[in-house]
Amino acid sequence: MQAQSNSSGILMIGFSAFVVAMVCYFTYAAIQGNFGMFRQMQVEAQEELLLRELAGLQAEKALIANKTRRLSIEYLDLDLLDEQARKVLGLARGDEIIIR
Repeated sequence: MQAQSNSSGILMIGFSAFVVAMVCYFTYAAIQGNFGMFRQMQVEAQEELLLRELAGLQAEKALIANKTRRLSIEYLDLDLLDEQARKVLGLARGDEIIIR
């Protein structure tokens, strides 16, 4: 009778240790794992950074699209054309002094 009681106590201690180990493992995984809270915070921070970068790139794209439209055949901005010719080709009028 005593042997059965001892083996039952050992079994209960072993089961309790197993349950505690599993709770610890799942708690660790919920916090530190690939899909845990810390990883979620990293992903959210990266998302915010990428959204800011996207907004900057969209603004840059709008500026380039505006310049492209202003240099197109349908809408030619002579001032912009003159500015680009001076910048790219190094052109200047005879009465101008170029300072670099």
